[in-house]
Amino acid sequence: MVTEKLKKFSTPVFPFTAIVGQEEMKLALQLNVIDPKIGGVMIMGDRGTGKSTTIRAIADLLPEIEIVKDDPFNSDKSDLDLMGNEVREAIQNNESLETELIKIPMVDLPLGATEDRVCGTIDIEKALTEGVKAFEPGLLAKANRGLLYVDEVNLLDDHLVDILLDSAASGWNTVEREGISIRHPARFVLVGSGNPEEGELRPQLLDRFGMHAEIRTVKDPILRVKVVEERTSFDQDPMVWINNYESKQQELRDRIVSAQQLLPTVQMDYDLRVKISEVCSQLDVDGLRGDIVTNRAAKAHAAYNGRDTVTIEDISKIITLCLRHRLRKDPLESIDSGDKVSKVFKEIFEIED
Repeated sequence: MVTEKLKKFSTPVFPFTAIVGQEEMKLALQLNVIDPKIGGVMIMGDRGTGKSTTIRAIADLLPEIEIVKDDPFNSDKSDLDLMGNEVREAIQNNESLETELIKIPMVDLPLGATEDRVCGTIDIEKALTEGVKAFEPGLLAKANRGLLYVDEVNLLDDHLVDILLDSAASGWNTVEREGISIRHPARFVLVGSGNPEEGELRPQLLDRFGMHAEIRTVKDPILRVKVVEERTSFDQDPMVWINNYESKQQELRDRIVSAQQLLPTVQMDYDLRVKISEVCSQLDVDGLRGDIVTNRAAKAHAAYNGRDTVTIEDISKIITLCLRHRLRKDPLESIDSGDKVSKVFKEIFEIED
């Protein structure tokens, strides 16, 4: 009975549509949800600018997903890339699987997490005595088909950041212990946040994040007052506040779902693709990750706006987010604010100010 009540009880989350300003961060999160293959988003900004609030709000906004009941990997019974081995075997043996609807998983990665806690562990004793692969799932298993949030990612051990980025890129997590190997799906949107004052990420790791959003403290006094008033009234009576925003939340939820469905049909002209690569080349971006992410993000932006063809406007909205963190060559340099990307973009696409 108590368990039932606890399941129904959940902490109220500030509505995504009620967040004032921070458009760059909100756009980056929405595009990553529409196409998780963009590769996650790194959010850098001042303290107290609503980074964590916004990330929890996007997870709460998203529609529920259908999973196989009691499955540790949140397996999807109709997609091979999103199901664990046990579910795959059950489907091959024509067994009937019970499913349930759950909210999109939102996993917080604590700074002190160990590699075993993140990846999962294999019970060697059980494997040796009973001859079965006893796997204790970690946070990556829990995050499959959801969001994995790392606050202060710039303070996390580099090898852990590497593991997270590898799993986010490949969609799979492999655990190797004492000659035993387990592989399970780990397809999630990786969101990292941090304060630049506390140190930067290594350039190699930074390049692996699909997008980089920068947020600054709001300077306009009227906007600041609005933010304070909204937060205060939410804290006083969260449920009334959430109900007031329900229609806006549902509208945005529908928009994201229809964008996800439209995404596979979105086309981009060859000329635009060439110009994107020209921008990357002129900015001296290492590798091709910048080109790939910009193409993906432009298509997701077009789908978000209900179109099946990418326009120059789509590219202009996302190109800074996708490229600004790939310009660094010297570890002592700070990240470009985006002016350099914007200038080169306007030159190549022949846009006048």
